[in-house]
Amino acid sequence: MEKRTLGRTDRQVGVIGLGAWQLGGADWGQTDEADALGTLHVALESGVSFIDTADEYGDGRSEQIIGELLRSLARTGTQAPTVATKMGRRAAQTPENYNAANFRAWTDRSRRNLGVERLDLVQLHCPPGPVYASDEVFDALDALVEDQTIAAYGVSVRTCEEALAAIRRPNLATIQIVLNAFRLKPLEQVLPAAAQAGVGVIARVPLASGLLSGKYTAATVFGTDDHRAYNRRGESFDVGETFSGVDYTTGLEAVERLRLLVPAGVTPAQFALRWIVDQEAVCVVIPGARNAEQAHANAAAAALAPLDQDTHGAVREVYDQLIRPRIHDQW
Repeated sequence: MEKRTLGRTDRQVGVIGLGAWQLGGADWGQTDEADALGTLHVALESGVSFIDTADEYGDGRSEQIIGELLRSLARTGTQAPTVATKMGRRAAQTPENYNAANFRAWTDRSRRNLGVERLDLVQLHCPPGPVYASDEVFDALDALVEDQTIAAYGVSVRTCEEALAAIRRPNLATIQIVLNAFRLKPLEQVLPAAAQAGVGVIARVPLASGLLSGKYTAATVFGTDDHRAYNRRGESFDVGETFSGVDYTTGLEAVERLRLLVPAGVTPAQFALRWIVDQEAVCVVIPGARNAEQAHANAAAAALAPLDQDTHGAVREVYDQLIRPRIHDQW
């Protein structure tokens, strides 16, 4: 698998990683731990070398399952993947909670969950807006790097404006942002600014909560414990994290138009991932996977030929006609 530099670090990671939100169980329906470990192992066997999780996913369960993976790899002398985690969403979302003492407690908990001495990459998890302007916040993160609690830090952002503010921080390694065929706004300023600064872009929600996989229809019913059922209007958290903020009916219409662009032998999900990989400023894209088959198929997208310019233009046309009028200015 093609590898790219993880922002302002010396780590090389495969362009297709794995998002581990689903492994925590909460927000995606229940997940069996043995199945989750199987998915992780198959992902690594398929070339994945970057896993993204967060301390709030299953209240630490996702981190703990990844910790089991890391221990099993250590027993066999197998090289471990880069593991990025996120912190902050378990606390009340006030700027005051983003402080050195909490950072210490949160990173210590993640280190215990993962079973590691030093965290590879820690990201603030969509923090409140004032956090981006706080020198004290970033000084505290620098201190964690200096004492080797963490190797590097980044920020997972909601909006392009937040991303641009974060990129200006001199020691920031990465930003994580929603980027997919339904969310093109980051292409305008964020990706160029990140590339110029040497900050890595981690593309999350690449399949728009599975919508871009082409598997769902108007008749699809999601479980009551699945955010795709209970958060369609942002009832529990930012609606942009569910179907990228696109209303379900419009999303289905757009998917059918995008389906016409997919080459023979390629799945809609692989097409959607390849579109992101074609963005050179992206260092890694992190699709989730509910099972080993999905993890393997997602990783295979890295081996596809780049999409031609006509295809990229057609993707933008679908966006401009169906998506842009509804969500472009929101994030």
